[in-house]
Amino acid sequence: MITYYMINWGVYSHSYPSLSVVRPPRSNGRKIQRRRVALAEATKYQPPPTTMLSRLARPASSAALRRGVRSLSTPAAPSSGLMTLNFNLPQETLYSGAEVSSVVVPGAAGEYEVTSDHVPLVAELKAGLLTVKKDGEDDAKYFVPGGFSLTHEGSATDIVCPEAVLLSDLDPSAVSSNYEAAKSKAASAEAGSPDEAEATIEVEVNKAMGAALGLSLA
Repeated sequence: MITYYMINWGVYSHSYPSLSVVRPPRSNGRKIQRRRVALAEATKYQPPPTTMLSRLARPASSAALRRGVRSLSTPAAPSSGLMTLNFNLPQETLYSGAEVSSVVVPGAAGEYEVTSDHVPLVAELKAGLLTVKKDGEDDAKYFVPGGFSLTHEGSATDIVCPEAVLLSDLDPSAVSSNYEAAKSKAASAEAGSPDEAEATIEVEVNKAMGAALGLSLA
């Protein structure tokens, strides 16, 4: 029996073989959707008119993301110093069985780095920067609006997010503009209303994007 350490997920008493059996609290659905919308509004591209995620933008560099997908038939051996990464979005797979050095994850309880032989761990992700590191290559940096990460015994980690955008595809001016607009919306909304909640989420996500880009958003 493998024991998974669980972060910010309420009370679950199971040990899971995969993420497919794990369901986040239903109340997170609206919050995640608002995060995805805020992310789409800050990117340098426009979404196609008819897709399953019609309000989401797909990066112009999507083809480049696909070229970065690495498929291997077996997990990385712990002795190799590498870990196996599976990183999936609803509409595409970014990494499949990829051997990487480590992954820096924006955990809801704090950022942490997953390396070879990491203790089994389940964590909810917050809006923030997710970095994939591989020896001899530039770090691949993605902004994610949330998600979940499951690290298994045997140096394998599964990450699922509703969306992910390369940091280089974020438009700093759009992030700053959207942040100020969201602050104004939150300030003018009725206290405790859905409008205030949505605006607060937009403030949170745009501020996180600003931090990832090195912007100072007060």
